Amino acid sequence: MNAPTSHQHLAPHVAQREVPAALIAALQSRFGVNCSTAQVIREQHGRDESAFTTVPPPAAVVFAESTQDVADAIKLAAQYQVPVIPFGVGSSLEGHLLAVQGGISVDVGRMNKVLSINAEDLTVTVQPGVTRKQLNDEIKSTGLFFPIDPGADASIGGMSATRASGTNAVRYGTMRENVLALEVVTASGEVIRTGTRAKKSSAGYDLTRLFVGSEGTLGVMTEITVRLYPLPEAVSAAICSFPSIEAAVHATISIIQMGVPIARVELIDTNTVRMVNAYAKLGLAESPMLLMEFHGSPNGVKEQAETVQEIATDLGGQSFEWATTPEERTRLWTARHNAYFAALQSKPGCRAISTDTCVPISRLADCLLDSVAEADASGIPYFLVGHVGDGNFHFGYLIDPNIPAERETAEDLNHKLVTRALSLGGTCTGEHGIGLHKMDFLVTEAGTGAVDMMRTIKRALDPHNIMNPGKIFSM
Repeated sequence: MNAPTSHQHLAPHVAQREVPAALIAALQSRFGVNCSTAQVIREQHGRDESAFTTVPPPAAVVFAESTQDVADAIKLAAQYQVPVIPFGVGSSLEGHLLAVQGGISVDVGRMNKVLSINAEDLTVTVQPGVTRKQLNDEIKSTGLFFPIDPGADASIGGMSATRASGTNAVRYGTMRENVLALEVVTASGEVIRTGTRAKKSSAGYDLTRLFVGSEGTLGVMTEITVRLYPLPEAVSAAICSFPSIEAAVHATISIIQMGVPIARVELIDTNTVRMVNAYAKLGLAESPMLLMEFHGSPNGVKEQAETVQEIATDLGGQSFEWATTPEERTRLWTARHNAYFAALQSKPGCRAISTDTCVPISRLADCLLDSVAEADASGIPYFLVGHVGDGNFHFGYLIDPNIPAERETAEDLNHKLVTRALSLGGTCTGEHGIGLHKMDFLVTEAGTGAVDMMRTIKRALDPHNIMNPGKIFSM
C-alpha cells in the first residue's frame, strides 16, 4: 500500500476566493433578512465538530426556505463563480462545511417539512432539514420507522450527503441502500430529480447513488425520499461486559458469522464506559462492553437473544442486563449516544480528532486490537466506539488544540489506523466521509485512476468548482 507519508491535513489548505460586494448586495436584495453577514452567524456556519479551527468563516449565510431559494442562491453564486457550502445542523466530523475557499453558506435547516408519507409503499419524502428524530416522531402513528441512526440528531440531507449509517446498519443498511429518490439543485441552479419511489430501476445511470455521499460537491439536495420499515413486534436490548476487547470482538464475529439477524451490536471500550459513567451518572461495569438490540417477533427475539448470550458466555461475557420496555432500552443506549460528549467533558477544553474505518468482519480483530495497543502506548487519552457488527469502529483522540505535539501524535495514530485498515481490505472511512481529513487516503484506497474519474465527473457537473470546493479531493 502506498499510504500517505506526511500529515498534510494537519492544517487544511485555505485559498480564499474573492466574494464580490455585488454578490452580497444581490443576495441581500433577493433574500432580505434571510441573508446575513453578521460575524456571529458566519462563525456559527464556519465550524463543525472537527478539530479544524483555523479556517475563516463564509462571507455570508443564506437561510433557504424552499427549493427556489436554494436555486436562486446558487444561480447568483454561479454568476460570480463563488463557492457554495451547504449547511444542515453542523454535526459533521471531517470539516465538510468549512469554507476553505471562502464563499457563502446555504443553510437548509428551515426546510424541515415532511412532504409526503406513503405508508403503503414504506416510503417518505422529506426536505433536507428534517432531522432523524423529527422524522420518527412524525411517522410513529403509521407503525413505521426510519432506522438510520448515526448517533447525533443529524439532518436527513446531511446524512444523505455523507452516506451516513450508524448503529442499525448491520440490520438495515446505510443511507446508500435507503435513499430512493432525490430532488437536487445543481451547480448551475437547475433543479433535477433522480430516482423514483419504486423499489428498483434499470433506467440509465444511477444518479441518486452519485449524489448520495458526494458531500455537497455536486449539488444541494432539496428533497429526499427514503425507505421506511415496520416497527418490530418485539424489541429487546442487552448489555454484556467482557474481560477484554479481544473477547468482545470475537463474540461479535461469531454472532455475525452464525447469521444471527441482530439489529445493533456496538462496542464500547473501558475508557468510554468510564467517561459515560461520569457524564450520565450511570453505574455500568467499567470493562469492555457490547450493547445489543434484537428486532422481530417475540419468539424470534427470544431465540436471537439466547443464541447471543450463549456465544458471549463462552467468550467470558458476563453481567448481562436485559431491557424490553422503551424506557429501559433508552437508559441502556444512553451510554452509546452520550459517548462523544462524555469524552469531551472528560478533558475540559479538548478537541477530538475523530476517525473511523471499516474492515471485513473477519479482519476486525486484527485491525482493532493493534490500533488499541498503539493508542494505549501513545499516552493520548482516547475513546473507542464501534458499529462492530459491520466491521466499522471509531476512535476519538482527545487533544489540547494549543499543543501541536498532541495533534501530531493523534494524527500519527490515525495515519497508522487507516493504513492498517486499507492493508486488510478495508476502507479509510465507513461513515464519516472524506471531507478534509481523509483526502490523502482516498487516493491510496481508490487509486489515482478512480480519483481522476471522480474529478472528471466533478468538472462536468460543476465546471467552475463552486460546490463545496476543497473537499474529497483537490481540483
